[in-house]
Amino acid sequence: MSDKTVLICDDEPLIREAIAYAVKKEGHQFMMAEDGGEAFLKASENKPDLILLDVGMPVMTGFEVCERLRASENGDKYIIVIITAFGQADDIEKAKKAGATRFISKPFSPRDLREVIRDLLSAEAD
Repeated sequence: MSDKTVLICDDEPLIREAIAYAVKKEGHQFMMAEDGGEAFLKASENKPDLILLDVGMPVMTGFEVCERLRASENGDKYIIVIITAFGQADDIEKAKKAGATRFISKPFSPRDLREVIRDLLSAEAD
């Protein structure tokens, strides 16, 4: 088991479970958040190595969580992947403006998600 921790933020339980499966397959620990407010608090308190952040969540959107984390102390240290069903060009632009490290459109393949996780967390180790 890795010492890396991934924060999984999605309001859909089945999506959280699918993402958790991919994270576990890569050998990492994880924690979950069901809404944007919980995501922001858990990220701020626990400083996860990677944050997988859905856009369409209650309390705060993923874009808002991303912006707030980036504006926080040491906000540049977060690795944030925005995951959304809204894969339009303007959503990709919003994700970039919010400070996302990467953007993934739903539906995503578990293999592709694992590749992104592997890529970002191995790059962090360098």
